[in-house]
Amino acid sequence: MALSELIGALSHALDLTEGQPKGHCIRVCWIGTHVGRTLGLDGAALRELYYTLLLKDLGCSSNAARICELYLTDDLAFKRDFKTVGDGLPDVLRFVFCHTGLHAGLAGRLRSVVHILRHGPQITDELIRTRCTRGADIARRLRFGDGVAAGIGSLDEHWNGRGRPEGLAGEAIPLYARIALLAQVIDVFHTLGGPQAALAEARGRSGTWFDPALVRAMEHVAQDLAFWQTLSSPQVEPSVFAMEPGSGAVVLDDDYLDDIAAAFGQIVDSKSPFTSGHSARVADIVDAMARRLGLPEARRRWLRRGALLHDVGKLGVSNSVLDKPGPLDAAEWVAMRRHAEHTEAILARIGAFAELATVAGAHHERLDGNGYPRGLTADRITLETRIISTADVFDALSADRPYRAAVPMAQTLEMMAGSVGTALDPLCVEALRQVLGDGCGQPPVRPGGVA
Repeated sequence: MALSELIGALSHALDLTEGQPKGHCIRVCWIGTHVGRTLGLDGAALRELYYTLLLKDLGCSSNAARICELYLTDDLAFKRDFKTVGDGLPDVLRFVFCHTGLHAGLAGRLRSVVHILRHGPQITDELIRTRCTRGADIARRLRFGDGVAAGIGSLDEHWNGRGRPEGLAGEAIPLYARIALLAQVIDVFHTLGGPQAALAEARGRSGTWFDPALVRAMEHVAQDLAFWQTLSSPQVEPSVFAMEPGSGAVVLDDDYLDDIAAAFGQIVDSKSPFTSGHSARVADIVDAMARRLGLPEARRRWLRRGALLHDVGKLGVSNSVLDKPGPLDAAEWVAMRRHAEHTEAILARIGAFAELATVAGAHHERLDGNGYPRGLTADRITLETRIISTADVFDALSADRPYRAAVPMAQTLEMMAGSVGTALDPLCVEALRQVLGDGCGQPPVRPGGVA
């Protein structure tokens, strides 16, 4: 398995939380790598650029909850449409009015609009700084160097110095960040209106958002009809993987796979304050349960990765649903349940993760066939899925949620006992009890010291 295929597949999760059409980061990589080649970057620089482009949105989940809180809106639509807004005050005001308070009454919407107009620059600084800082940090955890981290951390800087988070200008902005921002805008406007619309946007922002030399390089790339044909075709993904610079330089051993799974688990958990640490805690419980149930060490390690990634599909669910303090309506339940399908689809893009995709994607199935997404019955639910499901239910019940406080451990186990045989596997629940000391031990400690 090549690193490009693994990261490229997981980049589809980043597309979800940015509200972008499937394959956005892949297409940005296709565009930006061609610009880098035109500039004559050497192999090492092209490799750093390549992974900056694939991972440009690593920090995207970290400001989603704050967007919903401030703008009272759907963060996915907000993020999607924000990528089409320029610097002009009329465009910015129109965006604010069209995207603020969509899930609030008139009075709430007016209060929110007034607050945003009054504190707009500070709010934008906060949201972008959170995203960029978090993205750079995760890039380093994924074992990429300072070049990639700086490229991701400076994605929203503009050539004229009016970008964020540091207000860098000109060549003080890392080259990879300059290329990534241009490639991102090219893809967004190409998707909306084709090559000419994309090029018009690049020309219109040359000297303000974009380095003019990069726009000229993009003009050169644009002369190749095959470039646009591939960009618009299903072949763009395998073409991007095939063009990975310096492939084979990284060995995807078990330690690295563990680090990648843990990093993307953190991205998922960062989307909502109510899920902070959830994936890591579920993974710890899963590993302990699997040991109790006699799974061999290699299988436990494999399953732990599935536990870390079991909720990756939640990146495609709006925080207006994830963090809603009351009951979900029918449409919201459909959106929430879709996260299991997203998880399976994302992991299934990785050939070596085919079985893991099925196991992780089924973590909301029930033994009685009343689960989702497929309504599987007991004979079709693997032991590994049953382990993840049990650990997931325990952690969800014993953690704070927007609609209720955390349930004490003893009460959590009692509630779970009522689902044994219908939703949960009896052997798995018993293994959980043993792991927790039969209800007398200490569960994993949550942030702030809350058990």
